[in-house]
Amino acid sequence: MNQDSSSFGAVLRHPCALLPLAMSLVALALVLGHIALYGPAREADEGAVAHLWQLLMAGQLPVLAFFAIKWLPRATKPALGVLALQAVAVLAAVAPVFLLNL
Repeated sequence: MNQDSSSFGAVLRHPCALLPLAMSLVALALVLGHIALYGPAREADEGAVAHLWQLLMAGQLPVLAFFAIKWLPRATKPALGVLALQAVAVLAAVAPVFLLNL
């Protein structure tokens, strides 16, 4: 495999790398949008936003597992970089939920 196909950018462009990042960003946008519209008050019953957030966060786990199985052996350093970027995206999506006790 040549150097261009195993660079960070090349690995990041694969759907199995982009999809979990997009899911984390959508989950973050849902939380921030909900906070902007309704404030950080906790609701008595979980609404649709909470369920969508949970589905987005849990749904990316199989895609991440597939990415790790496929790309860690092929391009270890770039794949670790993508996984680190994904970890940051997950933390960004989870942080408001835990910090504001939503």
